[in-house]
Parts: sequence; structure tokens; C-alpha cells
Amino acid sequence: MLTGQIRNDIDKLWEKFWTGGITNPLTVIEQISYLMFARMLDMQEDMAERKANRTGNAFSRIFPNTPEGQLLRWKNFKQKSGKELQSHLKQQVFPFFATLGKKSDQQDGLGEEGSAIEALGHIGEYMQDADLEIKNESVLSSAISMVDALPLTQSDVKGDIYEYLLSKLTTAGINGQFRTPRHIIDAMIELMDPQPTDVICDPSCGTAGFLARTMEYLNRVYSSEAGTFTDEDGNKHYTGDKLEPYRDHINKQMFWGFDFDTTMLRVSSMNMALHGVNGANILYQDSLSKSIKENYPRQEENFFDVILANPPFKGSLDETNTNPDVLGLVKTKKTELLFVAHILRSLKLGGRAAVIVPDGVLFGSSKAHQQLRQALIENNQLEGIISLPSGVFKPYAGVSTAILLFTKGGTTERVWFYDLQADGYSLDDKRTELKGEGSNDLPDAITKWKQYRQLVEANAPAADIQQAFGDKTQKAFVVAAEAIKAQKFDLSINRYKEVVYAEQQYEDPKLILKKLKALESEIMADLDELEAML
Repeated sequence: MLTGQIRNDIDKLWEKFWTGGITNPLTVIEQISYLMFARMLDMQEDMAERKANRTGNAFSRIFPNTPEGQLLRWKNFKQKSGKELQSHLKQQVFPFFATLGKKSDQQDGLGEEGSAIEALGHIGEYMQDADLEIKNESVLSSAISMVDALPLTQSDVKGDIYEYLLSKLTTAGINGQFRTPRHIIDAMIELMDPQPTDVICDPSCGTAGFLARTMEYLNRVYSSEAGTFTDEDGNKHYTGDKLEPYRDHINKQMFWGFDFDTTMLRVSSMNMALHGVNGANILYQDSLSKSIKENYPRQEENFFDVILANPPFKGSLDETNTNPDVLGLVKTKKTELLFVAHILRSLKLGGRAAVIVPDGVLFGSSKAHQQLRQALIENNQLEGIISLPSGVFKPYAGVSTAILLFTKGGTTERVWFYDLQADGYSLDDKRTELKGEGSNDLPDAITKWKQYRQLVEANAPAADIQQAFGDKTQKAFVVAAEAIKAQKFDLSINRYKEVVYAEQQYEDPKLILKKLKALESEIMADLDELEAML
């Protein structure tokens, strides 16, 4: 959580960009990301220098140890202004960014005292086409001053700063396709309860919202009392001090994200670095393409413990470029079906997934739809389906969606359903936050899911599960797999939910007629009185 002052500073800078002629919010975030990257490089170099001075060991520099090279450092160019600053960034600093991806590749094998650039993960790889688009000198100076004032040394705060910047994608009214609502992401993460030993993936990562928020979740769960503090605005901050034994795994192997938009790769790499993950595997790849078998063969099948995703809903693919092994599971051109099949392949046996899908996946009548649902039921454990209200993705899409919760392998005995009717926000285009009873079903859905999982993991008798979740008039209920098979594997919640209609009581028709006659007599008496007055 951010202090009000930091939010105000970011809001003012955002307004400065808009008045300065940069109105695309993704461009604004990208330009701020470049400046934050420049400052973080300098911070990494400072840290490496201090360590080398303390230990006496040599280290590989990010910046050349020459007068010209040292001028590329944030602390040495931030005092410049006007055209001199703009020219220096465009002609010296940004071209230097383009060399960092190659430089990072050359640092392999340097060991513990290797290049400080490694601490920024794959960001350097995606900076090769970075370009300064801030033409207004006043906007550039304001941006430099704001970035210099940000508390980037505080790991949880700098992550919150970037999340707040990314929230502008929604409020600005465009590029919403890149952003899943954060409260939905947080709920999905809590449903999955990832562990610090897991390997986690988002095959269509966008801004890396699922991965970054998973890191926030781990920090919150694995913070001791001493590692938790409250700022002046009453916001709690978590250091994740109990994660230290897992830190190397978290930095290098835990997080994987794939996308084929280089702008998104830059943004998501920066998002992970600012959330304290110094080597997230944010990689260029179309997850459904057959090239994944050549580029990342290990990650293509039986690799991940947890997958969290909101894959593209619309579109169709050219079969000639689609991974043939995915087509072997479900022969279709529809991306929403192919992604679920790809996720099944990518999971380890026993691996878990929470995936947002359009409702059509649940009840579509095509052979491919039924084939996928049959595979989920008969060859895997489809554990839960949370039906989301149709306004969750407004104003960008009004399509009804659901969250699939499944585990790879085994067979399905029963499916837990939850009819989520409110997510804490209005379901119109404004998506205004709501308060009060009945305005948010997400906490109840999470509580009911945990109750259900406790029963399942304790191998509770079927009668106990039926007693707790057998009432199909409630928001949470279970349906036996056999009943689903009998309905051609239809998974739409309305197929199984029972609606109780309240009986309406009506008066006797003779009594109603008597009342009407009495009313008619009163009206006639009043008319007679009015006529007498005339």
C-alpha cells in the first residue's frame, strides 16, 4: 500500500505527461519504466561497489569505468536539464540500454561476484528498442525528479508503486486487455495458495499481474511480526523475512511468464524486478506456437507446479503454426480451448491451475468443447468452477466468465461450484467500488472453497461433503461427476443450480371485485358532489 503523498506525486506526473502531449497510458508507463530502470541500474552498481570495497573482491561493472561511461549513471546525469538532458538520454543513455541484453549474456559463469546486471533479470534483453519519446523538456525534468524521489530501496513499496502505475491502464480507458482486475487475481492466488517451493507460470503474462501479486502474497504469508510494519497512513507492509531460505529459488526458478509483445515483456520484467524478484523468467514466446517445443522444451510439458492465467478469449490460430501436441488434446482453432489444453500439458502431474475462461468453454456444444471438458473430468481432477458476473471485465468486455480450478492427473469425483454474483464493484462501465453487505462475494467464495478442500484433503465421507455442500439452492454446492457426464459434460452453473421461487399469495377474486365496486361507488359519489357545486 502507498502513502497518499506518493499517490499524489504519481497522479501529478501522469497529468504532466498528458498535458505534455503523451496521452497513451502504455507509453507513459513505458517511459517511466525506462527512467526507473536507469535509476535501478545505478543503485545496483552502487551496491556492487560497496560490496567490492568491503570484501576486496573484483566485480564486473555495468557502466564502463571511464568519464563517458560514468556519465551514463543516474546520479551523474540527473542534474542536467533542458535540451542537454534530453540529448544525453536519447543519444547516450538509451543506446546504452540496447547493449545490456548482450552484456548480460556475456556474464554467465562469473559466480557470486558476477555482474550486477544479473540482479535485474531479463529486462536488459527487452531494452534494445527503447527510445525516449518525451519531447517536452518540462515533462522530462518533472519525470526525472519524481523517479529520483521514489523510495525504490523499499522492496514492497516499489512494487506497489508500479502496481499503481499499471492501474492507470484501466482508469485511462484503454489497454484494459492487458490488465486483469487485481482483486480477482488476488482471490485466484489465495484459492491456489502457492508455496515458496513451487514453480509458477502465466503463459500469457501481459503485465505479470499474476506473478507479481503471487510474490506479494508470499511476502504477506511469510512475514514474521518483526518483519511487518505500518506506515504513517496506516498501511501494512510485509518484508517476507521468512522467505530467506527460498530466496535463490524465488529469484531464479520460481516465476515464469511468456508473451510475444515486447512492450509487455519490458513492463512485466520491470514489474517483477520492482517486486523483488531478481531473475524472473519473463520470456518472448507465443505459448501456443509449435516453436515453444524448440525454444523451451522443458517448460513445454510436465514442468510447472502452479499456473495462474487469464488467456486471450477471442481469436483463432493457424493450425500450421500451432503446437501439434496441444492439437492432439483438442483439435480446434479457438484460443480459449487451446490455452486450457496447453496448461494441462505444461503442469506436472499433481500440478494445479486457476484459469479464467469465457462461459462458452463450459457449455459449448462443438466436438472440441466437449472433448476438452471430457478430458478435464475423466483424465484430470476438475475441482471447482466459480461463475463470475458478466460485468467483471467492463468496460472492455461484457462476456460472462468463470474461473476453472483443476489438478493434472487422476479423475474427477465431484465438482464444487460457486455462484459469485458480486465482486465488490458495480457491474457497469464505471466499475465503482461498493461497500456494504452483499456487495462482495469473493471473501465468502474463498472461505467456502477452503472448507470444501479441508473436507476433501481429510478424506471425509461423501455423506459429510453432501451435507455441507449438497444444497444446490445455495451459492456454493457440489455436483457429482456422473451427473455432469449425463449432461454431455456441460459445466454451466445454471444447469445444476436450483432456484427456489417464493410462492405468491393472492386475494380471493370475489374480495377483489368487492373492493373495486366500493372504490367505484366512492368515485361516483365524489363526481355527484362536484356536479352539484357547478
